Amino acid sequence: MPDAALHPAKLDALEAILRAHAPLLIAYSGGVDSTCLLAFARRTLGERVRGFLADSPSLPRQALADALALAKKIGAPVEVLQTGELDNPEYASNPFNRCYFCKAELFARMDALARERGFAAIAYGENADDPPQHRPGSQAAREFAVLAPLREAGLTKAEVRALSRTLGLPTADAPAQPCLSSRIPHGTPVTRETLAMVEAGEAHVRSLGFRILRVRHLAGAGGAPTARVQIAPEEMGRLAGLQPQLEAGLRAIGYGTVEIDPEGYRSV
Repeated sequence: MPDAALHPAKLDALEAILRAHAPLLIAYSGGVDSTCLLAFARRTLGERVRGFLADSPSLPRQALADALALAKKIGAPVEVLQTGELDNPEYASNPFNRCYFCKAELFARMDALARERGFAAIAYGENADDPPQHRPGSQAAREFAVLAPLREAGLTKAEVRALSRTLGLPTADAPAQPCLSSRIPHGTPVTRETLAMVEAGEAHVRSLGFRILRVRHLAGAGGAPTARVQIAPEEMGRLAGLQPQLEAGLRAIGYGTVEIDPEGYRSV
């Protein structure tokens, strides 16, 4: 797919937004949008930007290490902020707006730090394709007056990826990587033990050479949970020879049943 055209007016708008709110704190995850925002802000604002990365059991250890290594490559200072959303029953009960409670805690902590350290504003990586009315995290952002510079400048996801390529970022073509809690159906409690199983399960499947995947954690009826494995359709052809090894590894982690989603992983 060819890159989206990068409109100079949008880049000028993004630069103006960042300069108008410096010094700036950025919620950074190592994903496509927040990495692009942090890198562009670093290029625009120099030392007047700092990233904050929320760390909790819902973040895979490899994702944490990769995000910190990428920030170092960008040359942007990033601090790790330990968050305790799992201690909040409203989050741990896993309602449909679970993400709201996670983002609300992060933004509250960042808001306090911004005031304490003299930062003018905080920002995060929502783009122009993200529908705010359907994203609980957007509600939290509005409540804490968190900026969304990519969205405000009108940059779509395709344009964010194109800008990422221009900036030389390895995340330009990276798949979405929502937190581990997203693998647990709403209404099923989120616990440290469950998250650890999901993380270990996905690490096992990835060790077999698969790149885009999910291990969905389905609670068993009084027994061991079920792992429903979703692999990108373009990678499904490799599954036949590896399925016995895949299933054995997941059972060793603690899953009683392993199901392979015949339709594969579908990004939504």
